Amino acid sequence: MLTDRWRKSSLSGSTGGGCVEARLAGGSIEVRDSKARGAGPVLTFTVREWRAFLGGVPLGDFDLPRDIGA
Repeated sequence: MLTDRWRKSSLSGSTGGGCVEARLAGGSIEVRDSKARGAGPVLTFTVREWRAFLGGVPLGDFDLPRDIGA
């Protein structure tokens, strides 16, 4: 469960900084780029939106089409 402190995936340790952090803040989920160290924008989602996102990722709902440039 997320808390009010920023959390980063344990799988992101060796990716060279290409990670996001998330936290529960005031009943919403906030997400930011970990490389920005708090200076960049923060995206805010409702708990329902966050759960829908997490449910759709393993189903490939957010995969880019193969014909988009690499």
